[in-house]
Amino acid sequence: MEQRIQLRGGSTVEAISNQGDVDREQVLEPFDIENETRKETNHSSSFDVGFSSGDNLETLPKVSKEAISPADILKTLFFILVWYTFSTFLTLYNKTLLGDDLGKFPAPLLMNTIHFSIQAVLSKMITWYWSGRFQPDVTISWRDYFVRVVPTALGTAMDINLSNESLVFISVTFATMCKSAAPIFLLLFAFAFRLESPSLKLFGIISVISAGVLLTVAKETEFEFWGFVFVMLAAVMSGFRWCMTQVLLQKETYGLKNPFTFMSYVAPVMAIVTGLLSLLLDPWSEFRDNRYFDSGAHFARTCFLMLFGGALAFFMVLTEYVLVSVTSAVTVTIAGVVKEAVTIVVAVFYFHDEFTWLKGFGLMIIMVGVSLFNWYKYEKLQKGHKTEDEKQLQAPSQTGKYVILDEMDDQENGP
Repeated sequence: MEQRIQLRGGSTVEAISNQGDVDREQVLEPFDIENETRKETNHSSSFDVGFSSGDNLETLPKVSKEAISPADILKTLFFILVWYTFSTFLTLYNKTLLGDDLGKFPAPLLMNTIHFSIQAVLSKMITWYWSGRFQPDVTISWRDYFVRVVPTALGTAMDINLSNESLVFISVTFATMCKSAAPIFLLLFAFAFRLESPSLKLFGIISVISAGVLLTVAKETEFEFWGFVFVMLAAVMSGFRWCMTQVLLQKETYGLKNPFTFMSYVAPVMAIVTGLLSLLLDPWSEFRDNRYFDSGAHFARTCFLMLFGGALAFFMVLTEYVLVSVTSAVTVTIAGVVKEAVTIVVAVFYFHDEFTWLKGFGLMIIMVGVSLFNWYKYEKLQKGHKTEDEKQLQAPSQTGKYVILDEMDDQENGP
């Protein structure tokens, strides 16, 4: 049965009276607040889908509930587990090469340059071969490239380079504990980029995490000043790069929502910058006398080790980007702190790193602080759902807009 709807302009359109079909079509069609999709624009240009006092408004809560499904949770947990695996192996790999076990690798920056180059080549090959699937629908402007992509690549390169450089001086356990301060700097940059709003709760959480970091550093028997400086600078860069990464991955206007596409843009910049730093800072004159390059067999082994490390780095970074694209930088940071605890346990058994009760207490406080932050984000997400529902109730003349749950938090706090 069909009925005609009178528009405000005087014209009429045909409307199908099957309300179930209309509701189902609207629910399945996500709406992007910042970039209205073509489908939604076509609907809104024809007529406004308003809510009257007698309409059934239960569809909005249903959308929110369906967005968090067991399949989504399992998928996120799977990617976190894969990330833990690759990250732990990569940390052990870096410490083995940069520590004393095989003799310190003479050029940490060269090693990172090779890893970044492998990431760039693999991501470019994948996006080229499956161009129909991974090529962005929009072309990023040169201004956005230099203002958004290049700083993100520089922050990522400095984070990884400084972290690896710190392993030359300090243990994996000490470096990991210091790097646990990354959520503090992530929040500070989130304030600066207006991804988060400052509040007493957040400053209290920052204070708890800071106290935990201080306890892990206190009474460090093998304190190395430069190692500590490098790892703390790496924590600063980590907070910066994950905020920038979230902005790039979750905004349609940049066309970098796919992790492979994103990696194909940032990895070449990371490789070039790190390669230039390697030419300036790595001791190239010592290569001939080093056991990694003093014979053909050792050189071949070194090439294999570099390729193996590059593959580990590629898959680890890929899973990080996937997690940020489907969740948020905050989720990755929270999962990262748990990952760091796993890394510490592995390092204690594998490298026999010193682990005191004071360090354990400090690590526990850090994890409590991050757990509080997780709870804060959960409460904020629930309030966001409630606010969105209230807006729909208070604006009956506005177009009904359905928001993807994963993007709702970012749209609320977006820059």
